[in-house]
Amino acid sequence: MLRSLSVKYSPLLTRIRSRGRALSTQPTSSSLGCLPTTDSPVVSKLAFFNSVTGDGGKIPSYRVLDGSGIPIEGAEVPEISEQFARRLYENMQLLPTLDNILYNVQRQGKISFYMTSYGEEAAVIGSAAALADDDEVLAQYREVGVLLWRGFTLDRVMAQCFGNHEDSGKGRQMPVHFGSKQHHFHQISSPLATQIPQAAGVGYALKRDPERRSKNVACVFFGEGAASEGDFHAGMLLASTLPSPTLFLARNNGFAISTPSSQQYYGDSLSARGPGYGVDTIRVDGNDVLAVMNAVKEGRRRCLEGGRGVLVEIMTYRVGHHSTSDDSFAYRGRQEVENRKKIDNPITRFRLFMESRGWWNETEEEELKSRLKQDVLAAFKRAETLKKPDLTELFSDVYAEEPWNIREQREELAGLLQKYGQVWEPWRNELKIFKDEGKKLSD
Repeated sequence: MLRSLSVKYSPLLTRIRSRGRALSTQPTSSSLGCLPTTDSPVVSKLAFFNSVTGDGGKIPSYRVLDGSGIPIEGAEVPEISEQFARRLYENMQLLPTLDNILYNVQRQGKISFYMTSYGEEAAVIGSAAALADDDEVLAQYREVGVLLWRGFTLDRVMAQCFGNHEDSGKGRQMPVHFGSKQHHFHQISSPLATQIPQAAGVGYALKRDPERRSKNVACVFFGEGAASEGDFHAGMLLASTLPSPTLFLARNNGFAISTPSSQQYYGDSLSARGPGYGVDTIRVDGNDVLAVMNAVKEGRRRCLEGGRGVLVEIMTYRVGHHSTSDDSFAYRGRQEVENRKKIDNPITRFRLFMESRGWWNETEEEELKSRLKQDVLAAFKRAETLKKPDLTELFSDVYAEEPWNIREQREELAGLLQKYGQVWEPWRNELKIFKDEGKKLSD
């Protein structure tokens, strides 16, 4: 039990306290002084806290449209044209069309790996629509929609997944690890969360560039699983203290592969972490494309205006398996997934909104799905016929000057090709899949 104590002060302390009372007749915290490392008020009441809302409640989620596509009371619907709405919807529909075909292509053994965006179409396309096309994007692996929004073609998507000679990565990366300098989309890498501190560094570089300062932001996508990595905290700390205009977009889809979000953190999700780093933060309904677009657009504005990081937590649900290497029904019920697809489908929600405006109908829906499927299949069939990059590309690009050990390996392979390339049938058949059939290396 705590009790009030009667304290006898020394003559010196008595004089100091007397002067303090003379200067301040009100018992405010300022009269009690302050701590050396903070300017927070000093209080006499012992009180712990475990919430950033002030009232102990949960952080709210921002929404514009309800599940039926109707604006909720008090919502500010962004002023978008019918043409822009159609572009949003077409890009959202393109993602599952692409996913359906490439997922099956992987199952046929024609590509080695694939990851879908099922259920996260609004989160990705809404974010893409809110960014400037020359903002620097560092993605995780479900953000091909950002590239498509910026004009990345289906042929280039297929080239990357097949690793053919049209792939800008020259077939060196596994599928869905996209990158495009032209579209300001940094190369995706497999290690989890490495893009987060890198994005803070990119944001700092933008801030130092006179031509791009106050014009562009670095935008980084990641899942709530990646936010459990130390790199998340390193990136947030860097962007808030240096600071740098970095927009952190957290796709909270409920699962880090097989680990549900309930086992990843105990606090009020990721949004509660933002204020700890002193950055503006919002939580948004990730299945509402208009809400996502509004939130990311405002987050971007704050990034540029304050020159500091901003955190947007996008709440959604991963309908698909984590990847083609995963069977999610081993750790969640099939009925749970089916219910989510029916009850809170982001594509259906926006379609209902468009229909209520007279911007869409059933005939247009059928025509769009048919056209998108034909476009994706045409790109797939074309990519399937293209050859792999030249064998010489095995040894290029990594070093500015070829070191001795790489030169030795290249010369050894060239010698083996000259000796066996045309006489041993397995090698002769394999060489046919390369653009140069190994001739440049063996010459």
